[in-house]
Amino acid sequence: MDKSKRPFLKSKRSFRRRLPPIQSGDRIDYRNMSLISRFISEQGKILSRRVNRLTLKQQRLITIAIKQARILSLLPFLNNEKKFERTESTAKTAGLRARNK
Repeated sequence: MDKSKRPFLKSKRSFRRRLPPIQSGDRIDYRNMSLISRFISEQGKILSRRVNRLTLKQQRLITIAIKQARILSLLPFLNNEKKFERTESTAKTAGLRARNK
C-alpha cells in the first residue's frame, strides 16, 4: 500500500457553523409575517431552499404559509415598486407624438 495517497484525510480547514434560520420555538404560520418575510426576495419571489438553508419540511411549510398569506392579501403576489424614470429618448418620442397629432 502506498502511504502517499491518503483518501480519507480530512482537511484541517476551520469554519464557523451558521445558525439555523428557524429556531425550534418559531411557528411557521401565515400570520407570522416577521418570519415569512425573511424567505421572500425583493421582487416577492419565494427563495430557494438552498438559499434559505432550510430543511425540506421547513421549506414546504414556509411555501404554504407564504401562499396562504398572499391569498389573504397579507403579502403581495408581486412587488414591482420600480419607479419609472423618463429618459431623454422617451421624452423625445413623447414630444414627437404630440407634434404629429
